[in-house]
Amino acid sequence: MMNRIPWLLAAAALLLQCAREPETAPAPAVDLEAGKAVAEANCVACHGLDGHGEVPGIPQLAAQPPEYLLSSLEAYRDGLRVHAALQDLTSHMSEADLRNVSAYYASQPPLSAGAADHQHMTSYEEGAQIAAECIDCHGQNGNSATPGIPSLAGQQPLYFIAATQAYLHGIRDMKTMELALRGLSKTDIEKLALYYASQVPTAHGAPEFGDPEAGEALSAQCGGCHGAGGVSHDAATPTLAGQDPLYLLNAVKAYRGQVRRHDVMFADMDDADIKNIAAYYATQQARAAEDEPISAQKLSRSCDRCHGPGMENATLAAPRLNGQDRDYLIMALRAYRDDKRESSMMHKMSLPYSDTMIEALATLYSNRSPTPEP
Repeated sequence: MMNRIPWLLAAAALLLQCAREPETAPAPAVDLEAGKAVAEANCVACHGLDGHGEVPGIPQLAAQPPEYLLSSLEAYRDGLRVHAALQDLTSHMSEADLRNVSAYYASQPPLSAGAADHQHMTSYEEGAQIAAECIDCHGQNGNSATPGIPSLAGQQPLYFIAATQAYLHGIRDMKTMELALRGLSKTDIEKLALYYASQVPTAHGAPEFGDPEAGEALSAQCGGCHGAGGVSHDAATPTLAGQDPLYLLNAVKAYRGQVRRHDVMFADMDDADIKNIAAYYATQQARAAEDEPISAQKLSRSCDRCHGPGMENATLAAPRLNGQDRDYLIMALRAYRDDKRESSMMHKMSLPYSDTMIEALATLYSNRSPTPEP
C-alpha cells in the first residue's frame, strides 16, 4: 500500500493540472500610429482616414470591433472573401500591419447619428403602392369581390411569385395578366407577394353551386398539400380556404384539361365533384400566410442576437450593422446568401432571404444610429 501512495499522489497532481484553466496568451500589442500609417498608404482612397467610406458601397470601418476587422482582412488575404484589390493589398501586409490597421480603424469614432440616413420606403409600403394598381380586379387588400377573380389576401408568397411568373411567361395564358405584370421588376413582384401574404382574408359565403358538405370528404386528396381546410403552411403551396369559388372551379378544370400543367396536381373527377370541392374551400376560414408584415423589423430580430445592442460582449467577431453603408450591406448579404462569402452560419441565415428582404434589412440598419442609445 505504501508503494502505491506516490503513484496516487502523482496521478492526483496530474489530474489537478489538467483541470486548471489554460492560461490565455496575452493579445499581441498594437500600435495605433503604425496602423494609421498603413491606412494612409493603402486604405484612404476608399475608406477615408476616418473609416467612414468615401462613396456608396464602401463599408464603414470606424468603431467596428477590431477582431472583426482583422478576421475580414485575413479572409481577403487568404482568398475566403473575393475582392481583387483587397486581396492584392493584404497580400503585401504583415500580421502586425493587419492588426495595427484594424485597431486604428476600430478606434475611430462612428458616424454621428443621422449622418448615414437613407430615406427609403419599407418593402411593405412599396408593396402596398404596387397593389393599388390591382384593386380594380382583385379588390381592396387583395380580397376579391368579383366572381372568377382570385383573392390574393393571405396567399403564400412563393406560390404568388411562381404564379405571376407563369402569367408573365405565357405558361398560364391570360394576356391581361401578362400585360399588367410586364412593367414590374423581380423585386416589385416580391414586394407585392410579401404585402399580400400579410393581408387578412375575408370569409366567403356558400356559393350558388356545389355542396360544401360533400366537398369536405372529397377534399381529403387535396389536404396532403394544401393543408387542413385548405389552409396551407407551405410558402410554395397555395391556400385554397376562402378563395373565390368560381375561380377554384375554373382552375381545377384548367388542370384537368391540361390548360394548366403541374407535376403533382391531378383532377380525375367529374364536374359535380369539382363544384363540391370548390364550394367547400370557399366556405372555409382562411388566414394570412404571415401573422404580421414581413418587415425589416421582424427580420432584424434574428440578426440582433449577434449584431444588436450588447453584442460587444459576444464571443463571435461580429460587425456592428447600425449606421453601415446600405449598398455595402446589400452586397454583403447577397454574397452570404449566394455562398460567395465564407460563413456557413450566415449562409444558412440568409438563404431564405429574397432581394427585397435584403434591401429592407439594409435600409433598416443603415438608418439606425451607429451610436448606442444612452
